Amino acid sequence: MINNVRGSKDSISMDQNHDERMQSLRCHLLDLPWEDVLVTHVFCYLPLRHLVSLQRVSKSFRSLIQVYLANCRKFDPAQTGPHIPKEAFCSMLRHNQVLHQLCVSNCSDWISDKELLPVIGQNQHLLRVDLRGCVHLSRHALVAVSLSCPRLTHLSLAHCEWVDSLALRSLADHCSDLRSLDVTACRQLKDEVVCYVAGKCPALRSLSVAVNANITDTAVEEVAKKCRELEELDLTGCLRVRNQAIRTLAEYCPKLQSLKVNHCHNVTESSLGVLRRRNVEIDVEPPLQRALVLLQDVVGFAPFINLQI
Repeated sequence: MINNVRGSKDSISMDQNHDERMQSLRCHLLDLPWEDVLVTHVFCYLPLRHLVSLQRVSKSFRSLIQVYLANCRKFDPAQTGPHIPKEAFCSMLRHNQVLHQLCVSNCSDWISDKELLPVIGQNQHLLRVDLRGCVHLSRHALVAVSLSCPRLTHLSLAHCEWVDSLALRSLADHCSDLRSLDVTACRQLKDEVVCYVAGKCPALRSLSVAVNANITDTAVEEVAKKCRELEELDLTGCLRVRNQAIRTLAEYCPKLQSLKVNHCHNVTESSLGVLRRRNVEIDVEPPLQRALVLLQDVVGFAPFINLQI
């Protein structure tokens, strides 16, 4: 009987020791190395908006998320969702100094120089900046990008009508490695400043000066001659561009892959044909193809036409 009791006590003691050992082996999420494991290999796969919500769990989680936000290399709508409040934007980027990509198009309805300039000023390693549709910014934002981000390669200013020639000159002077520039509907810009950018940024591969009636053959020809690496050019709605500019483009830009000339009424097939034969993607269909489409709309079917005649 005594032996049974003693055996029972020994068994209980062994179970307790086992539980204590298992408890000591358990690892909580926050016990993992924050910067080396959680920030680098775990949180990078989670949507930023979900991570921000984790700050409500505890003080430790709040500290961890702050570490993550300070080490983010990329900030864009895909991470934050279609809309982000002003307070959240300022809080998330307050301590970040290592951004490589910044897109604030989802903040376009409220973001101003007051919110953007501090972020630009403390992130001098930015490579890509997207300010599309940010109508409440001013030329000071572009000057700040020029002075703070000498390694910039991609910049979108589409529909930012506050962009002027002096600010764009500053960009060209300080960001000579620019590969992509979108100034769609920046209607203050004229030929002179586009020529200046072409001369200062010969590595340009993608350029959009669309929806700007000020742009003429002069700007397009200068871009063609100075930017020999050009692959994409958007001239949509540039009403004063003519065939001569397109011929110059075909002559000087052997790497051109895409050309948009929709609503360029002075550009015809006589100049576009050369590029088509090089398999350049053009957003305007050949005249015959357009005629067939219109005829099909009228009669309900496409007639057979012997194209070899």
